[in-house]
Amino acid sequence: MDTQTNIQSYYNNLAETYDENRFGNSYGQYLHQQETKFLEKVIVQGNQILDLGCGTGRHMSLATHGLDISENMLQEARKKFPKKEIRTGSVFQSPFEHDFFDQVFSFHVLMHLTKKEIELTFQEAHRILKPRGQFIFDIPSFKRRNLFNYKTQGWHGAASLSMKEVQEMAGADWVIKKYQGALSLPIHRLPKGIRKVMLPIDTGLSKSFMREYASYLMVMLEKK
Repeated sequence: MDTQTNIQSYYNNLAETYDENRFGNSYGQYLHQQETKFLEKVIVQGNQILDLGCGTGRHMSLATHGLDISENMLQEARKKFPKKEIRTGSVFQSPFEHDFFDQVFSFHVLMHLTKKEIELTFQEAHRILKPRGQFIFDIPSFKRRNLFNYKTQGWHGAASLSMKEVQEMAGADWVIKKYQGALSLPIHRLPKGIRKVMLPIDTGLSKSFMREYASYLMVMLEKK
């Protein structure tokens, strides 16, 4: 099976328990809070906004539209947001018109793609965004993984980028407007009881000159 078929099958099987298993614990909630704070600062409500790879709708409260390859994940999203337009499709071959959205965001998606597929996703986001629209995404940090000699297995979460690579992929089509890290601290190694109080420290580190060494990079590009 190709990567897209693997992704679709994996998340179809996981859909009913995804929210509780991945984000119903202190580690998942910790990461979710960091992501949400970043998105809330850059998302402009009232715009046409797409959650690209929306899954079960974890961040759909910030979007007007959703898209995902897993129909079972979308069933969960539609239960939460029955009035929003949520479609099935690939992140690099969507059903939307040219220049349709003001902003597109994609979290915990690019990490599962090949570098070629990430480039195609950049191109698709560029196509469906209005001029000066923003593409906001996260990706595991190559510098963090390289620092700890991280080894990937299979397609799941295998992709990582440095900001230099993001710039190279963005090329002449995009301007990097903002980026910061997430999960700078090894929170999975800390006692559950103190994780919440460490969040402000983690966020501060993730905005500092050390931000490329956080576990994830959160990036906002602007379409030229």
